[in-house]
Amino acid sequence: MPNEEKGNAQEERVYYYSNKHGRIYLMAIEDVIGKNGLNAVLNFANLRHLINNYPPNNLERGFKFADFAAVNQAIEDMYGVRGGRGLNLRAGRATFKYGLRDFAPVLGIADLAFRLLPLLMKLKTGLPLFAEVFNKYTDQVVRVEEDEEHFYWHIDRCPVCWGRTSDKPCCHTAMGLLQEALHWVSGGKSFRVREVTCIAMGDENCNFVIDKKPLD
Repeated sequence: MPNEEKGNAQEERVYYYSNKHGRIYLMAIEDVIGKNGLNAVLNFANLRHLINNYPPNNLERGFKFADFAAVNQAIEDMYGVRGGRGLNLRAGRATFKYGLRDFAPVLGIADLAFRLLPLLMKLKTGLPLFAEVFNKYTDQVVRVEEDEEHFYWHIDRCPVCWGRTSDKPCCHTAMGLLQEALHWVSGGKSFRVREVTCIAMGDENCNFVIDKKPLD
């Protein structure tokens, strides 16, 4: 399916994040660019109803993928591709920090027993648990696979690029979230993460390759 047709087909379907996920995301953006910056982005994205009116703090699925994607696109449009993608990376990292407070106790990844696991076992355990947060509480579809050298984070239904088209991978919010998740679960180490396919480019899914060996 041509990219444009694929984007149009996506826009005809309606999928959702939970209200809590949407709220956390908007709080993270406000943390990165300030309240006035966020309000400008929401205005630019034609989402004025969200200005000073974040979604409620519950798990009802009420925050549209299309709105999530529109915010990501608006940040790139307003700040330029390079600057916007950098801000989306930072927003993704901040999203994980805010989300951790709500979801870590539910998943058990804050337990002492988890903290004492060897590094590779932390990653093997943590990544599927992070995927579960999306698969259980949102319409996002995530799969985790691995080989000897890499983990693969597959997003089969992606809110970041929903309905968008791009000539390069553009899911920088998801990238930032993954980077921060790996940093936290490993106890402060950094890992190389690359998005190698993207639905916005016409690919079947958004695929992130994660090196098992940390950079530091």
